[in-house]
Amino acid sequence: MSLINVRNLSFAHEGSYDSIFENVSFQIDTDWKLGFTGRNGRGKTTFLNLLLGKYEYDGTISANVGFEYFPFPVADTEQNTIDVVGDIYPDYQHWELMRELSLLNVEEDVLYRPFESLSNGEQTKVLLAALFLKENRFLLIDEPTNHLDMEARQLVSEYLRAKSGYILVSHDRSFLDNCVDHILSINRTNIDIQRGNFSDWWANKERQDNYELAENDKLKKDIKRLSEAAQRTSRWSDEVEKSKNGTRNSGSKIDKGYVGHKAAKMMKRSKSIEQRQQTAIDEKSRLLKNIEQGDSLKIAQLPYHKQQLVELDRVSIDYGGRTVCQDISFTIEKGDRIALSGKNGSGKSSLIKLICGEPISYTGTFRVGSQLKISYVSQDTSHLHGDLKDFARQHGIDESLFKAILRKLDFARVQFEKDIASFSGGQKKKVLLAKSLCEPAHLHIWDEPLNFIDVISRMQIEELLLEHEPTILFVEHDREFCANIATKHVRL
Repeated sequence: MSLINVRNLSFAHEGSYDSIFENVSFQIDTDWKLGFTGRNGRGKTTFLNLLLGKYEYDGTISANVGFEYFPFPVADTEQNTIDVVGDIYPDYQHWELMRELSLLNVEEDVLYRPFESLSNGEQTKVLLAALFLKENRFLLIDEPTNHLDMEARQLVSEYLRAKSGYILVSHDRSFLDNCVDHILSINRTNIDIQRGNFSDWWANKERQDNYELAENDKLKKDIKRLSEAAQRTSRWSDEVEKSKNGTRNSGSKIDKGYVGHKAAKMMKRSKSIEQRQQTAIDEKSRLLKNIEQGDSLKIAQLPYHKQQLVELDRVSIDYGGRTVCQDISFTIEKGDRIALSGKNGSGKSSLIKLICGEPISYTGTFRVGSQLKISYVSQDTSHLHGDLKDFARQHGIDESLFKAILRKLDFARVQFEKDIASFSGGQKKKVLLAKSLCEPAHLHIWDEPLNFIDVISRMQIEELLLEHEPTILFVEHDREFCANIATKHVRL
């Protein structure tokens, strides 16, 4: 066991006026299994890069271990997988590699196939196995679940549960709950570490948020009461001061010294109340700093003239010279929230393309309602570039509504001036989701919409779908999201 000490860490990207970290201090035990969470764009990957020494920063980071980052870059994907592992860790023992692959349910034959021929899930597992071959390293595992289906996520979480000494960036609540013992969270104003899994951390956060909101309400009432009292006392003081130049009803002259003393006393009391009011304001300003604004979202689907929108009866799809799915039968009716699941390569994306109207070779019966409007969110965000204003214009959506939705998904206004290509993976996916929420449609089809999306935004999207009950077909490997949202399941 050793410690990683972070002291007075401050960092801002070159040319930026906004600090990502400011005077942050904490300690990490290298035996911990840390889940790393926080809203998109808060600096999770930046912090990992600071640990790796990629950026200059103020403050100190001291550690007696080296750091290793996942995923590894693979320069030549055409070479055999065993050579890729050798490039990552030349001194590995073959039996140790086979032990790790066995724990991840990967067959030995994948080592003798070109790396590019492996599925995304197989590639992830092989690179994880290579990562855990290294000794005396603290591992920085950045979003390993994005290319894993639900079964693979469960397997990898069990694998990580048996390991230790890592920071794991993931937004999958069930995944984190199963394999971490501490949570490292980037909040709005600080970095915090708590013992326990994600559910423990979230329960603590909700308790703290509710306490601060209750205290905030009390302080607002105190400030209002003190403000009114200060105004009354100030008015009395002014009236008494004015009376120094008047006369009593009896016609005798006023004792100006007495009146002046009384006015001064009232003024002093007024100042005292103002000081108490300012103290209350200062106390209030310390509250609510880390409360995340999970503002509610809206979706306005167009009404459709029929109950049934889509029908598939014994549909089989051929893609790339092979049958990717066979004898698929289901219907999409108004109000359905259908989770489409299956292992990677089972034909989910091909089926979605067919429903969206792309030219796909198929057999069986396939019917789509006349004049059906579909809003589609793709897995891929690599094509996104340019500014948000042009993006909204290109897609025929209302720019003000589009940006308002992004604000609710925790976009800072400064982001609106940047090129979309510079956004984080989660921010890019939010651009596609916000676009979809702006589009008039009868049916929403979302293909892995939550990849890279932070936990709080996931909860916002859950609330949206549960409140407005749109008709939606989605592919998503987040177990908790599917359990909360789906009214039907179609497994390929």
